[in-house]
Amino acid sequence: MVFLRKHKIYLQFRASSGSFVKYLSIVGIQRRIVMVVITKRGFKSETKAHARKSSEDEPAIEKSKILCGMEGCDEKATDGKFKNYCECGFRICQDCYLDRLRNDGGRCPGCKETYDEASDGESEDEPQSEEKDQANPLPSWSKGVKLEKNFSLVQSFKNPNHEFDHSRWLFETKGTYGYGNALWPRDGYEFGRGTGYEKPPDFGDRRNKPLTRKIGVSAAIISPYRLLIILRLGALACFLAWRIMHPNHEAIWLWLMSVVCECWFAFSWLLDQLPKLCPVKRVTDLLVLKERFESSEPNLRNPKNISDLPGIDIFVSTADSEKEPPLVTANTVLSILAVDYPVEKVACYLSDDGGSLVTFEALAEAASFAKIWVPFCRKHKIEPRNPEAYFSQKRDPLKNKVRLDFVRDRRRVKREYDEFKVRINALPESIRRRSDAYNAQAELRAKKKEFELGINPIEPLKVPKATWMADGSHWHGTWSSAEEGHSRGDHEGIIQIMLVPAGPEPLFGNEADEENLIDMTDVDIRLPMLVYVSREKRPGFDHNKKAGAMNALVRSSAIMSNGAFILNLDCDHYVYNSMAVREGMCFMLDRGGDKICYVQFPQRFEGIDPNDRYANHNTVFFDVSMRALDGLQGPMYVGTGCIFRRIALYGFSPPRTTEHHGWFGRHKTRKLLRKSKEKGDQIDDEMLLPIIGDPNNDEDDAAKASLAKQFGNSTSLIDSIAVAEFGGRLLHDLRGKGCLGRPAGSLAVQREPLDASALSEAVSVITCFYEDKTEWGNRVGWIYGSVTEDVVTGYRMHNRGWRSVYCVTKRDAFRGTAPINLTDRLNQVLRWATGSVEIFFSRNNALFASPRMKFLQRVAYFNVGMYPFTSIFLLVYCILPALSLFSGKFIVQSLDITFLVFLLAITLTLCMLAVLEIKWSGITLHDWWRNEQFWLIGGTSAHPAAVVQGLLKVIAGIDISFTLTSKSSAPEDGEEEFSELYEFRWTTLMIPPITIIMFNVLAIGVAISRTVYSPFPQWSKLLGGVFFSLWVLSHLYPFAKGLMGRRGKIPTIVYLWSGLICIVISLLTVYIYPPLGSQAGNFRFEIP
Repeated sequence: MVFLRKHKIYLQFRASSGSFVKYLSIVGIQRRIVMVVITKRGFKSETKAHARKSSEDEPAIEKSKILCGMEGCDEKATDGKFKNYCECGFRICQDCYLDRLRNDGGRCPGCKETYDEASDGESEDEPQSEEKDQANPLPSWSKGVKLEKNFSLVQSFKNPNHEFDHSRWLFETKGTYGYGNALWPRDGYEFGRGTGYEKPPDFGDRRNKPLTRKIGVSAAIISPYRLLIILRLGALACFLAWRIMHPNHEAIWLWLMSVVCECWFAFSWLLDQLPKLCPVKRVTDLLVLKERFESSEPNLRNPKNISDLPGIDIFVSTADSEKEPPLVTANTVLSILAVDYPVEKVACYLSDDGGSLVTFEALAEAASFAKIWVPFCRKHKIEPRNPEAYFSQKRDPLKNKVRLDFVRDRRRVKREYDEFKVRINALPESIRRRSDAYNAQAELRAKKKEFELGINPIEPLKVPKATWMADGSHWHGTWSSAEEGHSRGDHEGIIQIMLVPAGPEPLFGNEADEENLIDMTDVDIRLPMLVYVSREKRPGFDHNKKAGAMNALVRSSAIMSNGAFILNLDCDHYVYNSMAVREGMCFMLDRGGDKICYVQFPQRFEGIDPNDRYANHNTVFFDVSMRALDGLQGPMYVGTGCIFRRIALYGFSPPRTTEHHGWFGRHKTRKLLRKSKEKGDQIDDEMLLPIIGDPNNDEDDAAKASLAKQFGNSTSLIDSIAVAEFGGRLLHDLRGKGCLGRPAGSLAVQREPLDASALSEAVSVITCFYEDKTEWGNRVGWIYGSVTEDVVTGYRMHNRGWRSVYCVTKRDAFRGTAPINLTDRLNQVLRWATGSVEIFFSRNNALFASPRMKFLQRVAYFNVGMYPFTSIFLLVYCILPALSLFSGKFIVQSLDITFLVFLLAITLTLCMLAVLEIKWSGITLHDWWRNEQFWLIGGTSAHPAAVVQGLLKVIAGIDISFTLTSKSSAPEDGEEEFSELYEFRWTTLMIPPITIIMFNVLAIGVAISRTVYSPFPQWSKLLGGVFFSLWVLSHLYPFAKGLMGRRGKIPTIVYLWSGLICIVISLLTVYIYPPLGSQAGNFRFEIP
């Protein structure tokens, strides 16, 4: 094996799979083609490649005696004579001889005997050659040596298959792979001396990666979608222009009503469609979040290895223990306590606006059961962490479980949960019996005292019927007897800490024994802070329903835990994905996250019938409209499943924003809102600057005095604002322009313990008079003045320049219940629609939005206030087909081809838009059709009533009261799963849809009979009227099915109303269109 030194070589390069293949044409060797494969093999690795003849069919050429006898070697003797290394006299040069010693056992190529020097040792020249051929060790990084490219050309004739063996070549030549993230050698590594490689350093540090990514919809879907919107808009414009220019003079009244309705429908469709132009999808990286804020090892900034994630306060609201079962609330709280987030950073607050002892004791039971349930979830990675939902699952519980003691632990926890359910469900009866016993004792003591004093009462002795706690003391909240000072609207404020704040260091449990049901030796048994809150209520004060209760939680939590972020949940919405809080934090803590006021999660529901008769899943709104808004300024706040930035709730402005001016907001101006104001500058009405700076500064003292007028006179609450603002800051490396950041590890500190003074201050801020002469409910906290306080609160934040984010997780973040009963569903829609009417007639109308809100975001909010008014035109349009059939006229003069072409184009574009929406949103065609059906059901029942109620409130000042929606609990054993679906409860909201159904059915029958028996039948008008009537009836089919009850048993009230409506319609028909031959005389009534 030698180097080719004596011949002129031409190289032709060809790249293939990271190697370089060179074909060498060697001049001087007849008809011989030698292929040399050269591969780069690391730093300072002198390599040799083996070449062999490409054809063995050529005749052997006798070599000169002055050349080396090895095949393929043309080395000449230095002095014309080779040294005799073997007795047989085979001619061999020194390089080939050394190669034989190393690689072929030291055998002579001629006689195949071993060279004498192979056994005695190396030759004198060997060390020099060995030093030359040895692969040099890789230098250390500290030496600063740069990589070089070393190539060598060698020949190989050892592979009988005439294929180059890379592995053997690397072994034979003692080459190396170099160093990189594939293999990382040790310093001073030499071949053959132990393990030369170690685990490479982490070149791809995740801490530098973004926490979130925004993914747009594929251009193959969104581009045709936008084009179809333009085409349908053009088709609608042409259709309406044609309709206006071609009136039906035979029935001008019918034509006029239809044209007005169609123009409004086109306008309403445009308002609904424009915000859907820019849908997006977002994904998070939880591994980056963990590596950035939760280091695996202690360091100088975080010696105790405490999580650097900000704190979060989780609010759960309930108001009525009868309509919202305590077991449902307790399960929601248990799922929160088991959430996958640093325990010391979580605090759970339950707001009981009813002040019920049942809810209070249910929460105490939940706190006790959490000591078993939470460690069980952490130990076995249970999902979901709601006990009722987990034990009700129909899938195999052993799936993905690897611990051997899982079955035993699950059996024991299940037994404990069954006992827990029995205790919770028995609470109302046990409290009643306990109170009756204590009241009887109190009455006996009062009578005994009167007897001892010798008092002879004229009237019977009255002893208040109190509600008693288990320790024999009076309950401070609501009594069942509703005595003065103890009713729903008149009771004291209560704050009770059920679970104290957890320490910063993990606390591991003990082995299983009589006291410990499961082995917790390697499980952190700490529990998050749990607090019961019931704000004070007194007569004469406006308590502002849910919004007032949430603001009371904001103030009390700021004093006790002061989490920089707030998650609010309804009592029936539990944590389905234990990582949901971390997913939301990815958006808040990523670059640009300081401009995000809240992260809204979609609402997902359980316990809904498979056919989703009344569109309870509402997937078109949550998966289409909300995802489309995420591409603008962000989704709306929908009341639950939302993580807020605390300072955004306080009414502060974002650190920077963009103002939109001109037509459609085309001119943009970026503004920094955290700069110190110069004297003479006007402070924007929507801007409140948080206190950031030296506490000894006079300007900060003035700012504190100003904040006292806005937030109240609690100094602890005002001082907590700056702390909450600091906790919500981004790290220094991620902060935006003109914004303040925080150093890494600054939140890895232990929370201050609660004392009596802090608890006393927290009680003082939930009094009913604390909000007087403050900005609470106006600019601070949840906004008052509407039954849909959630939409208004989100609108105010967007109006200040904040943006929001829609977080759709792979596994549902939260799940709740929805009313599947028709009456409850209509009442729920009525409340939403009434709130929208209130928004339309208030200063929260998007027409008065600030320049900081994007144009399409304004359109979306404007549509929120406008959509209930569509019901007026919808009612008229649903009656038009029946009027057409009764009168024998149609909305057009005749069914000409132009009208049919326009109608076909509008219908096809609508269907194609629906298909594309299904594509980019992931909903199903069934969901889309159910939404269309309930749009008409709600538009003819609840929405008109909402318009009337809203107008009465605006014009006459009549307040609107609503009953709380009942929350369904899990069905008991033997109970039908969807029994609530078939329950029928009459409401006046059902009258308009029943009227429309009866009107259209009767009209079809009258029109068919008249056309069949007419001497000149007009089939075209009959077909047009029947088609539109069937369109109306197909949309109202779920409503009609709901009226039939279980197995088609129609309630009596439906028969009565249907009969009454039929009689009225028949009389009107006979009066307006009397039979032929009757003497109508002057009593004939004609609609002009």
